[in-house]
Amino acid sequence: MSDHQKHEAEKLARQAGVTLRRLRKGKQLSLQDLADLTSVSKLTLGKIERGEANPSLTVMWKIANGLQIPLSTLLAEEQEIVISRKHEGNKVLSADESLTLEPVFSTRGFDAIETHRAFLKPGTEYITDAHQSGVVEYITVMEGRARIQIQDDFYDLETYDAIKFRADQLHGYHNPCEEPAVLHFVMMYT
Repeated sequence: MSDHQKHEAEKLARQAGVTLRRLRKGKQLSLQDLADLTSVSKLTLGKIERGEANPSLTVMWKIANGLQIPLSTLLAEEQEIVISRKHEGNKVLSADESLTLEPVFSTRGFDAIETHRAFLKPGTEYITDAHQSGVVEYITVMEGRARIQIQDDFYDLETYDAIKFRADQLHGYHNPCEEPAVLHFVMMYT
C-alpha cells in the first residue's frame, strides 16, 4: 500500500469513526448496545469511533445493517457538488482484499439510494451476509465478467449486463476471469 493509499485509508477510518459516534449518540446507544445490534465487538467499535481501526467491508456492513442505514452513511462526506473519480475517493476492502468498494454517491433518509464502484480481483469471490430488510441491489458489469450468487443460485453476467435482486439474503460476487471485473452497484433502501 502506497503512502497516499495509507493516508486515504486513515482519513476514511477517522471519518467513519466520527460518523459512527454521532449516529450512536443520536440513537442514544452505548457501545455495548451497538455491539449487540451489530455483532461487532465493543472493543472494535470503540477503536473505529476513535479512528484507530481500518474496518473491513464485512465489519462496515455489519454496522450499517445493525443501525439499519445505508453503508454510504458511514463513509460519505457532506458536500453540495461531488465528483467521484475512480481510485481517488474512499475505499473499503474485503478482509481478504479481493473486493475493493468505492462509494460514489448517496442520498439519505427514507428511500435512500447509494452507488458504488467495485473492483473484483481475477479468480476471486466475495460472499456477503444478508443486508437489512428492504435493500435492493442493482449491479451492472462495466468491465470483465461476473457470476452473481443469490442464495444457492448463480447468474453469469457479461460486460454491460445487469441484475436486480433483494439483498436481504445471502449473496456474492465471483470473478471467473483472469482480468479484474468492474461492477457498478446501485443500492436502494426502502
